[in-house]
Amino acid sequence: MQKSKLTANKRWFLGPIDITLVVLFSGLITSQTNADYEDGVNAAFKGDFDIAFHEFSVAAEEGLDLAQFNLAILYFTGQGVEQDLGKAFSWTLAAAEQGHMNAQFNLASLYFEGQGVRKNLKTAVEWYEVAGQGGHANAAYALAKMYQKGDTVRRNMVEAHAWATMAVNSDHADGAALKVDIERNLSPNELSDARRLYAEWKIAL
Repeated sequence: MQKSKLTANKRWFLGPIDITLVVLFSGLITSQTNADYEDGVNAAFKGDFDIAFHEFSVAAEEGLDLAQFNLAILYFTGQGVEQDLGKAFSWTLAAAEQGHMNAQFNLASLYFEGQGVRKNLKTAVEWYEVAGQGGHANAAYALAKMYQKGDTVRRNMVEAHAWATMAVNSDHADGAALKVDIERNLSPNELSDARRLYAEWKIAL
């Protein structure tokens, strides 16, 4: 199996094109859209990104969030198409607004770095929060570090602990260590507040 060059941009997204998800298509997505997407996946697996780009484009235009997400990655990396960060942003936004969790994380990162869109840290944090509360481990971990250090956001150890708990429960490898580190600087009342905040998030989901 040929490896994708997409792994080079791990800082922006989690890894290569995700071809492992089991997708249930709604009635609004036609079987042909499904087939186009699968053809794109198969092409990407073989390293044929020109065909992958074509097939993902067709399915993305039909509204399939997975295709939109993967098409954005191709535009971002310039595989199968000339690199275009503006279009990478647009397709990432389309997938994120449909609830695609990895796209939500990527969208936050694009806003954070100012790639394909004007840099907007406030909007970046908002999208990290959406992804984090949806179960994205890296988003939750990033937010825990932000609130712990006062980086991008105002320092808030209660929120830092709540996000670290979210990271742990989303299976982030370093989440438990971060949670312990944050707890060392919390009073009993703050720890209680952090646990209450996390419980409120879970109830709201």
